Amino acid sequence: MEDRWSACVEREQVAMALLIQGGEIVTASARYRGDIFVEDEVITRIGEDLACPPGAEIVDATGKLVFPGFIDPHVHIHLPFMATFAKDTHATASVAALIGGTTTFIEMVCPSRDEDALEGYRTWKQKAEGNSACDYAFHMGVTRFDSGTEEQLREIVRDGTASFKIFLSYKNFFGVTDEEMFHTLRLAAKLGVITTAHCENAELVSHLQHLLLAAGKTGPEWHEPSRPEAIEAEGTSRFATFVEQAGAVGYVVHLSCAPALRAAVEARLRGVKLHVESVVPHFLLDKSYTERAGVEGMKYVMSPPLRDRRNQAVLWGALQSGLIDTVGTDHCPFDVEQKLLGAKAFTQIPNGIPGLEERVNLMYTYGVKRGGLDIHRFVDALSTRAAKLFGLYPRKGTIEIGSDADLVIYDPQYRGTISAATQHTNNDYNGFEGFEIEGRPAVVTVRGKVQVRDGVFVGEKKRGRFLRREPQYLSHAETQGVNHAG
Repeated sequence: MEDRWSACVEREQVAMALLIQGGEIVTASARYRGDIFVEDEVITRIGEDLACPPGAEIVDATGKLVFPGFIDPHVHIHLPFMATFAKDTHATASVAALIGGTTTFIEMVCPSRDEDALEGYRTWKQKAEGNSACDYAFHMGVTRFDSGTEEQLREIVRDGTASFKIFLSYKNFFGVTDEEMFHTLRLAAKLGVITTAHCENAELVSHLQHLLLAAGKTGPEWHEPSRPEAIEAEGTSRFATFVEQAGAVGYVVHLSCAPALRAAVEARLRGVKLHVESVVPHFLLDKSYTERAGVEGMKYVMSPPLRDRRNQAVLWGALQSGLIDTVGTDHCPFDVEQKLLGAKAFTQIPNGIPGLEERVNLMYTYGVKRGGLDIHRFVDALSTRAAKLFGLYPRKGTIEIGSDADLVIYDPQYRGTISAATQHTNNDYNGFEGFEIEGRPAVVTVRGKVQVRDGVFVGEKKRGRFLRREPQYLSHAETQGVNHAG
């Protein structure tokens, strides 16, 4: 770091210059007071009492925390699912994300088994391009693997999308067979990309759903018994085994319970390259929410389901220790009318809950402030680790000279209550209605441009860029062969 900036003071104008003064900078590994100077979208100086050049915008961060921009590694924005579409657009979701302190999200591209993978990828990109206020990347969903899939996935990786997504659930729609999973993981290993996975057992879930419906058990409270903890644990163990045998790198998405965590840890102990994500709802909500009458219970149907509350202490402990790498949202808003599609059968309720806007404030409040979560682990889990795992670091996920100036000036003195009445997500309810928050972003920047002030979007609606990523999980021996293979 430098404690005095001088060379540029004499310039008459500084393009896109921003000086953040007097804040307490907090990263995954450090905490200190200092100023940050930004020029041409990146951080160029960090130090104490930095001089301000003519024309630079100044943000007073006195009394506030300065975090690297937060990264949500798991969102759904454009999503055709169960005869309907998720409610957000990239315009609405990106503004909600920024107001909540998330400056980059990674969206799941999810064509169905009947759709062409490359066409699906292009559709998702076109939906986002020119419509996002924050930066974004994609995980490419692999929902079938046939003779043409490999070349399509190679092309997608060459385009800068260096991660895959598979579903071991949603039979005949998103779900892959074990054979398709193995082929996907083998290709991922050859290409050096990480594969994320929704870990359940599609066959068992299908059978349990049939048995419950046949017994007249149709309400949302039966969603969790149709895909119990043991099924998630089995799916996690099976995915880990396939990752191991394929020589790949895996990432379990939205892990919800102690048995699944145990399966992941056991795999790691034998050397499997496996990472774990949990999502905000599983830290703070439990299955009693789906036991509420009528549509109130339907609002909370998601997969994996909300679990028995005893799992929450396990997840918090695993987050603190690093057994859980990242915290995402699985953001997927469906409104009340859409949830009512499942009024006669829980299997027809669109799965998902919003959370993109609330994640940072909830994890800060109930983790750092009230739960004793180490603040550096908070930054790591909500920003830095995702950047490292998905090929964005150190461009994103840290505060360093040369990094993108995605910054969250956070006001720990703010007090508020979450409500659908004040949210920016395009949905008519909020799953965290009434939750208190202690702290919120006061200023949020994307590559040095102020996009949010005091909970209000004030920036450029089209500022967001597609983030190209390179494969980063190749061994030296594999590198030559894969490069020659295209």
